[in-house]
Amino acid sequence: MNDISQNYLNDLFGLAGKTAVVVGGTGVLCGAMAHGMWRAGCNVVLAGRDADKAQAHRKAWEASDEQVRFYKTDATDKNSLTALAEQAEDWFGGTDIWINGAGINSNTPYLDIDQEEFDRILNVNLKSVHLACQVAGGRWIEQGRGGNIINMSSMSAIRPLSRVFTYSVTKAALWNLTQNLAQEWAPHGIRVNALCPGFFPAEQNRKILDPDRVEAIMRQTPMDRFGEAEELVGATLLLASDKAGSFITGANLVVDGGFSVTSI
Repeated sequence: MNDISQNYLNDLFGLAGKTAVVVGGTGVLCGAMAHGMWRAGCNVVLAGRDADKAQAHRKAWEASDEQVRFYKTDATDKNSLTALAEQAEDWFGGTDIWINGAGINSNTPYLDIDQEEFDRILNVNLKSVHLACQVAGGRWIEQGRGGNIINMSSMSAIRPLSRVFTYSVTKAALWNLTQNLAQEWAPHGIRVNALCPGFFPAEQNRKILDPDRVEAIMRQTPMDRFGEAEELVGATLLLASDKAGSFITGANLVVDGGFSVTSI
């Protein structure tokens, strides 16, 4: 690749000088997305509960503490998220990108879902996003700077999927929240989008991927395979970049091997 091409791609997709907070960044999918942003020049704050997982990411990437930090966070607690934002600003002088990727799942039959399970999934998958958007967006508006929120969506936000009832409720609501905030905050220079993976094996869905489920998914996926976590990086860089993604807000960017467009 010649220098002209390299400079063009860096200008279009590069994130040098930017700082991203990745809630759920210690996990498989958001960890891969965070890695991609770091490789594009971004400072990254991995926010989650497990310092060991964050350290494993940092070691695998050969990233320094000056580039990638971990902050222990309860994504369902607004005070914890506010402290996260303050610490990220202290470390890197401000934040530019905020990814909401905390999530849990369950395959409990609908009539057996109790209040505790419903509330737990609602809190982690939806309440955490609502609170983080208030924290990140509120600070950017107060500071008079733009920003970029990426919410982790799901196929269940756009199509009914069996056996994941409460999870589906949260993802459908998250998609509506993303659209509402996109129109509300566009005048402030804040873009809000959703990234919608198809079927990527990760911690939250492995327990429901039994052989029958896998067979059904493959029948519905024209590319006839699961996605690899690294295959979310391109979409992440598009949404995260102020150049490449400058006119994208309120989108639900689907990366699914064709699952959502298959009918018969």
